[in-house]
Amino acid sequence: MENYIGPEGVLAKRRQYFYPCTSHFYRNPPQLVKGEMQYLYGHDGTCYTDFFAGVSVVASGHCNPEIVERTVEQLKTLQHTCTIYLTQPNVDLAERLAGVMPGGLSRTFFVNSGSEANEGALLLARLHTGRKGFLALEQGLHGRTYLTMSVTGLRMWRSDPQLAEPGKDAEDVTFIPQPYERGMSGDEAARRSIDALKAVLAEKGGEIAAMIAEPIQGNGGMIVPPDWYFPEVKALLEQYGVLLIADEIQTGFGRTGRMFAMDRWGVTPDILTMAKALGSGVPVAAFASTDDIAASFTRPSASTFGGNPVSSVTALAVLDYIEAHRLPERAEHLGGLLLAGLQALAARYPQLVSDVRGAGLMIGAELYADDSERGARLVDDVLEEMKDRGFIIGKNGVGRNVLAFQPPLVITEEDIAEMLAALDQALNSVHEAIGGNEHGVRA
Repeated sequence: MENYIGPEGVLAKRRQYFYPCTSHFYRNPPQLVKGEMQYLYGHDGTCYTDFFAGVSVVASGHCNPEIVERTVEQLKTLQHTCTIYLTQPNVDLAERLAGVMPGGLSRTFFVNSGSEANEGALLLARLHTGRKGFLALEQGLHGRTYLTMSVTGLRMWRSDPQLAEPGKDAEDVTFIPQPYERGMSGDEAARRSIDALKAVLAEKGGEIAAMIAEPIQGNGGMIVPPDWYFPEVKALLEQYGVLLIADEIQTGFGRTGRMFAMDRWGVTPDILTMAKALGSGVPVAAFASTDDIAASFTRPSASTFGGNPVSSVTALAVLDYIEAHRLPERAEHLGGLLLAGLQALAARYPQLVSDVRGAGLMIGAELYADDSERGARLVDDVLEEMKDRGFIIGKNGVGRNVLAFQPPLVITEEDIAEMLAALDQALNSVHEAIGGNEHGVRA
């Protein structure tokens, strides 16, 4: 065994050297030391099947050898220059992205993280329209920079106490309801959101530069709108000259069964942001737009590390792997199996699992929707049980009571079947701990 300090050693150093805002999953967390495709390994050799992918990051698998080989080769050749120098990897990557993005999006500005990508997209919208205001959906998450935090509707991720509360509009940001509400049908909730959008646009559409939205809200609880929602949103925004920014940080590059989630509804955003899966673990991000909109960004700007040779070559290798292994189609097929399996468990444990929703391999199972505090405690119990059974899953949702399934897109049908069997056992264990048949389990 390597000279690992173990979980207690890592926790001790975190307590001593990290900021107190840094948290972790699990009451008894493992020290993770190795990854191979859909598997993670603890310091003691325990193998875990990963169903969270570092929050949708390693979509092509941990340490994928087809990708890592090219990363290492570039790392040994030319590690860094800025965009003030000419190198080929970043222009090749920009060209490649133009071929996979929705029609008309062909200009790319490279940065390092999703927060930076969204920050840049919001700036671009202001430069192009000459307007200052923004629209955003309640319970959305767009980053931890100041501007992206301002358009973030999830309270727990609005760290700056000086920000106006979501729902109490700040001068430059107006929130509208998300297209979801427990107790409403999907169409009813989406119609409520559209009506709110119409009202805001009628009042101050001429002051708004852009609306930013996740096609499927991830941290908000895996919220998938009806198919007609974003086409209608885009049409309304166009009437007032308001741009649509699609935050595809979590949904991009095959996760939802399409290269980008907006492709599911035939919507081409004015600006698209991407990160996470594009580098499959190597930091790379970008915001992309049309020739016309990009032409508005003439003031000097640069990203020191954005589009560096290593990240660009890695992203090219990722795109090659996605295409060669048809990961979007794979996510659509495997996601259908996972969704059906989770729905079957929801039917078996109706008092525990309130809802299952998602698209492709981006699925959430909400526990105790009517009592999210209790549901959050149960989610933590299930995460702990699943970890002990060899499976890593995530959590999200407004009340942190949604089990999150966002695995590497290289998982197999067998992985899904084994995980569902373990989850059945974990839910049964939780069910028995909180009162047995009193809480409703169906054979």
